[in-house]
Amino acid sequence: MSLLHALRQRHPPPISRPQDSISTPNTDPCPPDRYNQTLTLPDGRTLAWAEAGDQSGYPFFFFHGFPGSRLEARGVEDIGRRHGIRFICPDRPGYGLSTFQHGRRITDWPSDVQHLARQLELKRYAVLGGSGGGPFALACARFIPKETVSGVGLLCTAAPWEKAVLRHVSWYRRLLAWAATYCPSLTTRVFNGLFGLIKWFAASSTGKKLLDNIAVKAAAAAGKDIPESETTPHAVAKRRKRLLSVLLEPFAQGSRALVQEAYLLSHLYGFRMEDVERKVQIWHGVEDTNSPIEMVRYMKEQLPDCDLHELEGETHFTIVKHLEEVVTELVRHR
Repeated sequence: MSLLHALRQRHPPPISRPQDSISTPNTDPCPPDRYNQTLTLPDGRTLAWAEAGDQSGYPFFFFHGFPGSRLEARGVEDIGRRHGIRFICPDRPGYGLSTFQHGRRITDWPSDVQHLARQLELKRYAVLGGSGGGPFALACARFIPKETVSGVGLLCTAAPWEKAVLRHVSWYRRLLAWAATYCPSLTTRVFNGLFGLIKWFAASSTGKKLLDNIAVKAAAAAGKDIPESETTPHAVAKRRKRLLSVLLEPFAQGSRALVQEAYLLSHLYGFRMEDVERKVQIWHGVEDTNSPIEMVRYMKEQLPDCDLHELEGETHFTIVKHLEEVVTELVRHR
């Protein structure tokens, strides 16, 4: 799971949403409406997105992790304001408020992004994919015209499961990929059941202590201290609710999107790396065990124009402390 930025700032109120077997209300009171924006796509699906940062700044699409949601945008509010960047973070199909899409492919995503860009009247923008969002950013690099996308970045990205690097894939990811491929309905039901248990545990005293500990560790990983004003019982409880709501949002419609993407990310992407004809920049932690650096190095060799920034000592989660430098580098050439 990629938490990335899901551990800070405010969170949206309840809103009507597509339904699966699980419905999760949002718990944070009265944040800005810009976290709950939606449009209707030509095929009738709902596409939801959040915006953060400078609303009059340079447009920058951020694609959330696996699993994740538009609410990862909260983690870039301050960065956007400091650097004049308008972050746009859409829910992929089946996550958060976006309608589940049967039979979708990674190559379908650029079309959704282009519809959203037209809705927002954007002529040029940068894209960054975090963790499981990386392959979707690559698809945009492949299929959206060069004159539209000013920069493409991948942060702690997932990488193709090529035969030459399969030995680096962990056993539990292989198991999830197998289950998503051969018994997706059963796998979805299992995850829905586990999700129910997690919600129950999170409401317990032990669960609350665990969430508080996660918030502290996440702040430390991002190189931040929690202010003393945020350590009062009321502030701790409020922060816990925000964290919990962010962690639950990807599963607001159940687990179908998770299972579907477990399949998509472990199979062919629908395009060759060699056909991505624009510059791609990758930032990746050498100690990342979720997405081993060996797989990313192999992908880098397949891409015609790619810079790989290997960050020594960084993991899948500690790399978030480099987010600001990643973002500013991507918007340097607008």
